[in-house]
Amino acid sequence: MILVKTPMGQQALKDRSVPLTPRQRSAFILFDGKRSVDEVLANGMGIVREDIDHMVALGLLEPVAGSAPPPAEAPKPAAPAAPSAGASSSSGAPGASGRSKQQRYKDAYPIATQLTGSLGLMGFRLNLQVEGTTSYEDLLALAPKIRAAVGPEKAAALDKALND
Repeated sequence: MILVKTPMGQQALKDRSVPLTPRQRSAFILFDGKRSVDEVLANGMGIVREDIDHMVALGLLEPVAGSAPPPAEAPKPAAPAAPSAGASSSSGAPGASGRSKQQRYKDAYPIATQLTGSLGLMGFRLNLQVEGTTSYEDLLALAPKIRAAVGPEKAAALDKALND
């Protein structure tokens, strides 16, 4: 299947109005209507099909005319891999909130970058560490440092995004 940026996707690329992780953004740029999904996945950007499905669901990408629609079963392979990724009280499967670890990471990442970015020069290294995360587990491991730097009140939104 070949995907192309929608007009909304083109605008989001310019003004960064839709929060994407650095890896998602790099892969998003590759969707030019010529490369297949498999080619982008194989490009070594570190994204998974669930990331692409998320961008399609947000309306940032759409199939090129004549290209096959996204397969309905694409998100299912990502779910079994999540439970073995780490030990947490909610396992890797969607918890009571119905969010997978991947979704929690996507929700928490922009909050973490905003919190650490607001620290200015003092938070520069911590901000770089946040930007270097690639998974829920990485961000969860940094959460105590972020909480110590910004205080528990400001970190409450991050804790909610990571744990609920």
